[in-house]
Amino acid sequence: MSQSSDSKIPNCESETLVEAALRVLNTSDLFEKAKLGDEIACKWLQGIISQPYHPSNDLHIPHRPARPTNVKLLSPSLMPKLGKAGSLQSRQAIVHSLVHTESWAIDLSWDMIARFGKQEAMPREFFTDFVRVAQDEGRHFIFLATRLEELGSCYGALPAHDGLWDSAIATSDDLLARLAIEHCVHEARGLDVIPTTIARFRNGGDHKTADLLETVIYPEEITHCAAGVRWFKYLCLRSTNVAPKEECVVEEVADDDAAIQKFHTTVRTFFRGPLKPPFNVEARRAAGFLPEWYEPLAVKELEVFPAS
Repeated sequence: MSQSSDSKIPNCESETLVEAALRVLNTSDLFEKAKLGDEIACKWLQGIISQPYHPSNDLHIPHRPARPTNVKLLSPSLMPKLGKAGSLQSRQAIVHSLVHTESWAIDLSWDMIARFGKQEAMPREFFTDFVRVAQDEGRHFIFLATRLEELGSCYGALPAHDGLWDSAIATSDDLLARLAIEHCVHEARGLDVIPTTIARFRNGGDHKTADLLETVIYPEEITHCAAGVRWFKYLCLRSTNVAPKEECVVEEVADDDAAIQKFHTTVRTFFRGPLKPPFNVEARRAAGFLPEWYEPLAVKELEVFPAS
């Protein structure tokens, strides 16, 4: 498995979390990327890596993380239909799509840490939240890639699209926008569709994939959406100067009309088109994401007027 020279293990006593995150982003082999991310996450959570960043160091954040070159990339509009998991070919296509999504989720989490943590002077809890997200996404990638091989295929056997990273590029200078689009739009959309995907695998007789999605990936994705919602609210609260930064971190920041309006403005600015219902209201609520945040951004029914 290939690995860039930038990802070689340095002395962990002096390495910061942001420096470690850059090693993940500069690792092209996705299995190595997931493994390295897990090792770094464990070191951070155990206190072996203790500093989030060096205040005086300016590090280069890659415009695009190192990625494998064996995946054929298409425009989202040109992607073939995945089907409904009724055939082996359809099940392979759906799992391949999920593997690709999780591979980008690894990079998105470490990019969040490296790109915004120091720039926005975020508290330690921010780093810990996204370290946990990154660790989860790495495990999801390994589990799903392994399952894809059990289904007789492998990552790279089918085309994919990089819509998630396109959104990351569009929000590379704005943490509020990154949180809103990647976590409160894309991650939340995942919560909307996973139950249907689980049902399709069960109907197709693939209970092993359905169980993986239902018992591991689905509940953890709720926490990932919750991280986005939590830190979006935090930034909105911090911007009002109602409390010093160190006092602004709370387990559950209350919903606020100004924050909701800021969310609406941000999504309309950075996301093309309306959000698509139906929404998984229960899962979104579990993530602290209430309907007043997203329903005003949804597709509206065309009003039918009586003939004159």
